[in-house]
Amino acid sequence: MSTSPARKILWAYVVLYIVILYFPVVLLPIFSFNDSATPTFPLKGFTFKWYEGLIGNETMLKAARNSLIVGSVASVGSTILGICAARAITRYRFRGKSAASGLIMAPLFLPEIIIAISLLVVLLGIGANLSLTTVMLGHLLICLPYSVTVLVSGFEGFDPSLEEAAQDLGAKPLRVLRLVTLPILAPAILSSLLVAFTISLDEFILAFFLSGSEPTLPVYIWGQLRFAAKLPNVLALGSLLIAASLILLTTAEIMRRRAERRLAGR
Repeated sequence: MSTSPARKILWAYVVLYIVILYFPVVLLPIFSFNDSATPTFPLKGFTFKWYEGLIGNETMLKAARNSLIVGSVASVGSTILGICAARAITRYRFRGKSAASGLIMAPLFLPEIIIAISLLVVLLGIGANLSLTTVMLGHLLICLPYSVTVLVSGFEGFDPSLEEAAQDLGAKPLRVLRLVTLPILAPAILSSLLVAFTISLDEFILAFFLSGSEPTLPVYIWGQLRFAAKLPNVLALGSLLIAASLILLTTAEIMRRRAERRLAGR
């Protein structure tokens, strides 16, 4: 692939792939500023009224609060469990390690609708009421593989001798965790929190099956798509979600790279 024609073909493929993947996403914010309620070209004019219409929408604001609550709980929970799992995967050898790692990563490969239906059947079978709590459990399951992936990279660049040195100096395990382990892993932990929160914020299928009468923001957007008059406001709300996701993922990637450079320097 080092020859000039091969490079040109590769670059052409990459450009075509990016255009096909992201061109519809680029259209979303463009139409959200269109003065017409119909998302068509040519644009009728430039306006902020669709964004202004979101401010007084109590139903939408409640759904946004639900998403923030679920995302916060899911990101914190998945990161805490991810720290334990990543430490076990990178530091210890035990029987069933490969099977345990595969089980943790399984939600990345299984269709979400299968996971959602399975969780719904189990929760209804034990008599649980569908609410934000059930959505949190579902999002915790789906966010955990992402947190583990981020945190494993952090632990792999972590020198265990630092913890051993602290223990030799008389530090208790909790003190070693607080003063040595967590500060060094802080960028990876923050990256895990941001990635998990972003995944939870955008997740629809699990929330659709498990939310009951307390919809999250993606479920609210799905409900609004049934009404043609609501489409411009949905476009504006979708543009805000895209911007929030890009900011969170970019921040998470910056923190991950900083962690890698700092650990490599050490």
